[in-house]
Amino acid sequence: MTLRKALLAATVLALPVAAQAQPVSGLYIGAGGGLNIHQDSNNNGARTKFDDIGAVGLASIGWGFGNGLRAEIEGSYRTNDIRSITSNGGAVRGNSGYLRNYAAMANVLYDFNLGLPIVPYLGVGVGYGWVDVDKANIAGPDGSRYRIEDTDGRFAYQGIAGAAFNLPVPGLALTAEYRFYGTLEPSLNVDRTSVVGAPGGTYKPTNYNHSALIGIRYAFNTPVAPPPVVAAPPVAPAPTVARTYLVFFDWDRADLTDRARQIISEAAGAARSVQSTRIEVAGHADRSGTPQYNQRLSQRRADAVAAELVRQGVSRNEIMVTAFGESRPLVPTADGVREPQNRRVEIVLR
Repeated sequence: MTLRKALLAATVLALPVAAQAQPVSGLYIGAGGGLNIHQDSNNNGARTKFDDIGAVGLASIGWGFGNGLRAEIEGSYRTNDIRSITSNGGAVRGNSGYLRNYAAMANVLYDFNLGLPIVPYLGVGVGYGWVDVDKANIAGPDGSRYRIEDTDGRFAYQGIAGAAFNLPVPGLALTAEYRFYGTLEPSLNVDRTSVVGAPGGTYKPTNYNHSALIGIRYAFNTPVAPPPVVAAPPVAPAPTVARTYLVFFDWDRADLTDRARQIISEAAGAARSVQSTRIEVAGHADRSGTPQYNQRLSQRRADAVAAELVRQGVSRNEIMVTAFGESRPLVPTADGVREPQNRRVEIVLR
C-alpha cells in the first residue's frame, strides 16, 4: 500500500459525524487502529529502510474530569517490515525482517470543547516500550551471514493530536488521531549464523514512528439528554354554573316569611363563599290580579329580597333587581288563577 492511498483511506474514515459533543466525565474506554510509518534509521554506521506502511493498534482506559482534562493508560502495538539494512556504505546488506513495537503508556490529554460537533484534543504520554526485531538477515562482504532476533525495552514517549465526533449513542464517539511515538535507542544483538555462537556485534536503530488512527471511545457516565418538554394544552376554564334560590310569598303579599329569610341567608352565604361576580334578583307574581298591579307587586317582592341580602352582608352594588310581574310564570295558568309557585323571587348567583 502506498502512502498516498493510506492517507486517503484515513481521510475518508475520518469524515465528521454531526452530533453535539459533550465533555468526558468519569470512566471511559477506547480502542483504535490504523497505519504506521516507521522513520528510516541511520545510526552507528547502519542504515535501515522500512516499507512505506505498517500497522498500529491500541486500547486504553481512562478517566475524564468533566473540564476537558483526561488521564489514561494505554497498551499499543506497531509493526513494520524491514526492507534493508546497509552498513558502512553498503558493505553489509540485509534483505528481510520485521520490527515490532510494544508499549505501555500513561497519557494526559486535553479536550477543547468549542460548542461544535467536533472536539479537538492534544495529549502527551510517557511509558515503557519494547522493540522486537525478528528474522532480519544480513549478508557480510566476506560471505558471512548474520541475523538479528532480539528484544530490548526502553523509555518511550509520544505526542497526540486528534478529534472526537459524538455518535447518536450517548457516550459513544468516533476518534481520528495522529501520533508520534518514539523510544530511546534499543540495543539488539547481532548473531553470526555461519559460526555457531560467534558474536556479531550490536544493532542500535533509532525508533521514530508516525501513526494515523481511527478509533472508538465510550464514556460510561455521559448524561442522557432529557426528552423535550411538551407544553400541556391550555385548560379551558370551567363554565360558570349559575346557582338559583327561590323565595316564595303568600298571595298578594310582599313581606318575608321565616322560611324566606332562611333561603335568602343561604344565598347570601353562597355569594360570599364563591365570590360571585353578579347577583340577580327577579320578582314575579301569579295571574290573579291585573297585569299593572302584578308588576308593582313583583317589584316590591324583589326589593324586599334585595334589602334582606344587604342586611345579610351582600353589597348593594352587586345586586341587580328586576321585576317581571305575571309575564314569566313558573307554572303556566289561566288568567285569574292563584298559583303559589308563581308568587316568587328568583335569586341567581353568577
